[in-house]
Amino acid sequence: MSDRTVRITYWIATGFVALVYLGGAIFYVTANDMVTGMYESMLGYPTYLIWPLAAVKIVAAIVILWRPSAFLTDFAYGTMFWHLLLAVSAHVSAGDPGWPPALLALFALVVSFLTQNRVRAVKSPHGKVMRGQQA
Repeated sequence: MSDRTVRITYWIATGFVALVYLGGAIFYVTANDMVTGMYESMLGYPTYLIWPLAAVKIVAAIVILWRPSAFLTDFAYGTMFWHLLLAVSAHVSAGDPGWPPALLALFALVVSFLTQNRVRAVKSPHGKVMRGQQA
């Protein structure tokens, strides 16, 4: 792929993931009663997870967009990967039809991670998966 194509792909994927995370955090805060009901009745999770998850979603979105350090960004990618993988699993096992957005975000997160080193100045030592990338 050309550098321009990779750059566009990276920013679309990263922007989508950040939008999903920021949107989720805003939804957790503004529709807290609805989210609490969903956590209790549908997913069977404790409701004390809602506020910390909202805060962490905001921080993770900011970190992958701002990219203050390779370590912090890789940590955010890793935690987002596991969060989205577990979110898909939880929604599917609960019979909830809300799993496709989490699966799309997981796919976009992987695309963002794989293309990050060709676009960003702060390189990840773990992002050299695609051919032609240099540290």
